[in-house]
Amino acid sequence: MIPFVTEEDAIAAFKEIFVDVDAWRKKMIHYVKEENPEINTAIIEAAHKTDLDPKAIALGAYMSYLLIEKAGGLHDGD
Repeated sequence: MIPFVTEEDAIAAFKEIFVDVDAWRKKMIHYVKEENPEINTAIIEAAHKTDLDPKAIALGAYMSYLLIEKAGGLHDGD
């Protein structure tokens, strides 16, 4: 079961993400590629196999990944 994401987790994530969304997304590509390459591959494939904006798909997926990490106490906010 995935950990429960609190409002505090979300606020902390948004403060990190929305400083520079494009730079954050690019940083997460490299971070998730190292931490969990299978998830990163799935995110990239999903982003490119829809008619939706690939950057938006990836942003949502990486944001979800970060929120789950924060809720589980696995992300230190580097």
